[in-house]
Amino acid sequence: MKRANRAAGAAFVGTTIEWYDFYIYATAAALVFGDLFFPNASSPTVALMASFATYAVGFFARPLGGIVFGHFGDRVGRKSALVVTLVMMGAATFAVGVLPTYESIGALAPLLLVVLRFVQGLAVGGEWGGAVLMAVEHAPEGRKTFFGGFAQLGNPAGALLATGAFSLITLLGDDVLHTWGWRVPFIVSAVLVFVGLFIRLRVEESPVFQKVEKAATPIKEVFRLSWRSVLLGIGTLPVAIGGYYILTTFLLAYATGESVGASEQLILSGLSFAAFVELVATLAIAWVGDRLGSRKVVVFFLVITAALAVPQFAVLGSQNAFLIFAMLGLMRLATSGTYGPMAAILSEMFPPQVRYTGISLAYQGAGAIFGGLSPIVATAFVGAAGGAAWPAVAMLVGMCALSAICLAVAPRYRDPAPAAPATH
Repeated sequence: MKRANRAAGAAFVGTTIEWYDFYIYATAAALVFGDLFFPNASSPTVALMASFATYAVGFFARPLGGIVFGHFGDRVGRKSALVVTLVMMGAATFAVGVLPTYESIGALAPLLLVVLRFVQGLAVGGEWGGAVLMAVEHAPEGRKTFFGGFAQLGNPAGALLATGAFSLITLLGDDVLHTWGWRVPFIVSAVLVFVGLFIRLRVEESPVFQKVEKAATPIKEVFRLSWRSVLLGIGTLPVAIGGYYILTTFLLAYATGESVGASEQLILSGLSFAAFVELVATLAIAWVGDRLGSRKVVVFFLVITAALAVPQFAVLGSQNAFLIFAMLGLMRLATSGTYGPMAAILSEMFPPQVRYTGISLAYQGAGAIFGGLSPIVATAFVGAAGGAAWPAVAMLVGMCALSAICLAVAPRYRDPAPAAPATH
């Protein structure tokens, strides 16, 4: 159990740092990158869409990262892959923090921004699958959803740190935010990476990986034996991934834009509160998943998410802080129920010899499709609707339906001889 606890703790810390790095970019894309890197856009909406396009590059890089590091993780080891991805992410994030803007170096600035975002995407693409497997494959039988929840816990923790950092910066005023303030969260990432490396290097390799026969070419084996699992895995994740970004990145830009006019400080604080709700709820939901069935729990929360879609957007223009905080918190609680158990659900969809590659392809493929495109598509549709929120609501409800259908028919794989819990 000691090894399982250590692996779960390392998964939490490592994924927290990775997602913090990924989300500070998303927050900056919604708030400042349009003005700083695309000042010649024809309108604020076009600048925002251009900013979201650079943000989306990270999602399109994630499947490639999943393939590269999935192969590495299935052949060489989960632990080694996780160390490399953490260093990559930290270096790219720090570089964004010191990157000159369009005003200083012209068109080279957005080009370099895209390159660094691509590196971030490669790193996250390789990180998630390994962190999940280190937690799940060390876990005792019957508690895999709970221990897998520690890897999922890194998402709200990273989001809380990211939105919290920018929320503090906005207290200094828009001038500070748009000049040097936005750089601070990126530069601070370097310190967090050193902490993450220290913890991650102390974890032992996955016991399942040590026992399983290695596949010669994991990507070929996945497409030969488990291609249906990859497609169904992608289909189970539109709310857990794409819905999340509609309710964070897109919602932040929409709520603070001209059609709604809510203050940046209010929405950032509300999103920080929502991230805290997810942080508290994720492990509790994962614990319930082990007892009631992880798939049943996810379907229940998909229904709740769809039911809350209309009131979530309706309260944004009220300027009522209590209502806004309450709805953001309730909605994040619902989406936590669609995300927390997914580590165990996806892991059981693939055999162990290709599991890193398989879950990485499914998760990062969903990230590219639903995560990368959702803010751009929602921005375009809402703009075409004259600022009305109903296209975003319709997207969210449709995602819930797709996820429930795919989850109902997704396969399950049980390890024939699960490793016994360590006693030392």
